[in-house]
Amino acid sequence: MSYFSELALQYIDGEWCTGNGSWDIVDVDPYTGDKLATITVATVAEVDRAYRAAERAQKGWAATNPYRRRLVFERALHLLEEREPEIVAAITAELGGTALKAGFELSLVKDVLRECLHLSVAAEGRLLPSPAPGKENRLYRLPVGVVGVISPFNFPLFLALKAVAPALALGNGVVLKPHQETPVVGGGLIAKLFEDAGLPPGLLNVVITDIAEIGDSFIEHPVPKVISFTGSDKVGRHVGTVAAANFKRSVLELGGNSALIVLDDADVDYAVDAAVFSRFVHQGQVCMSANRVLVDRAVEAEFTEKFVAKVASLTVGDPKDPATHIGPLINPVQADALSAQIDQALAAGATALLRGATTGSLMAPTVLTGLAEDAPILQRELFGPVVLLVPFDGEDEAVRIANDTPFGLSGAVHTADVERGVRLAQRIETGMVHVNGGTIADEPGVPFGGEKNSGVGRLNGEATVDAFTTVKWISVQHGRAAFPF
Repeated sequence: MSYFSELALQYIDGEWCTGNGSWDIVDVDPYTGDKLATITVATVAEVDRAYRAAERAQKGWAATNPYRRRLVFERALHLLEEREPEIVAAITAELGGTALKAGFELSLVKDVLRECLHLSVAAEGRLLPSPAPGKENRLYRLPVGVVGVISPFNFPLFLALKAVAPALALGNGVVLKPHQETPVVGGGLIAKLFEDAGLPPGLLNVVITDIAEIGDSFIEHPVPKVISFTGSDKVGRHVGTVAAANFKRSVLELGGNSALIVLDDADVDYAVDAAVFSRFVHQGQVCMSANRVLVDRAVEAEFTEKFVAKVASLTVGDPKDPATHIGPLINPVQADALSAQIDQALAAGATALLRGATTGSLMAPTVLTGLAEDAPILQRELFGPVVLLVPFDGEDEAVRIANDTPFGLSGAVHTADVERGVRLAQRIETGMVHVNGGTIADEPGVPFGGEKNSGVGRLNGEATVDAFTTVKWISVQHGRAAFPF
């Protein structure tokens, strides 16, 4: 299948169609600059049509036996495995993802689809006692109805499906708006997967468009009850504000500025491996990436020497080459903006232990140290192959530095004493911390989400059930109740 010729379309009410907007999105290979597809954007009217289709289809889907619903996800998983080579090629072409990145993303997607086999039957009700004689309280766990999903460009297949698939499994309809940089991997490919898996028409709709065309209509529309957004904290703040103003629930998975902490008793070689992966997988374009590596001064010299040597050994270039570790950023604008931040940090006194060149969308790794405590770059999410090495003296200083950021998504602590690591992890103001691991981890049964500017709400496992269902109280009075008048 040629994904970019067949799936670069809107998918509304079970039909593949062309948008009626006034301009086109051009889908480009970030490494070669070649045009992959041209897609006319969807309009406000088409967003409305997508939501209305999902609303109509959802009622019958919610009434479908959940054991029958789960068959769709079994078939989707089989189809994904059959089409894996084509999907890897699409990830490489549209995202600039390396073979390692594509394999990593697909493994996460498979976990999501497997979890949906459980989630389809996970919406359990409860019976609660009542203080009133002869009365019982029944709590029913019901689908919210329709969910709007806005997904990012960095892991578009996984991060879209992380919301789309569970929402469908729990009996909802979905309208998905993929990022305009990844409309096929993050949109059309998903629609085709579920269409071929037998999902009833209208339940999943994909609208490829931009706020310049539709404004806030995707969020403000009266049909969706929940908006799931993954992206930057700036846009997430806007999404959450608009959703709240329209009495909608929002699940916001936003950016991060994670710290990987290396204590004085850590296995230095192992910590180096964890830190390099945590910073440089997919060119550092991961919300959980270790922007900052905090190292106890007792092991600073050894760690720094080994870390810089390993980073310098990473191969930068064509993501189609299996030997490549670091491919392109999503576009040259992102690369130039990040390069400018590096230049500003160097001008302010930082030291470059490694300074990678920027050519178009391609950036070689940069390692900075010697940063002032108030350096602006320490406060930002660096969405690219740049890492900041920060020394510290003792645990208290490590915690203070780690928490000195408006973000709070992930983190890691390396130590020979696991319980010491856990005690320190409890003091870090993030939604997730991994002792003797990397900062990048996502498992289908464990709540995923951040604190502070890194988001609101959680996904995965029981948290997903809470996000995409609502609780309804129905009481039953057995016998006659006494009323005062």
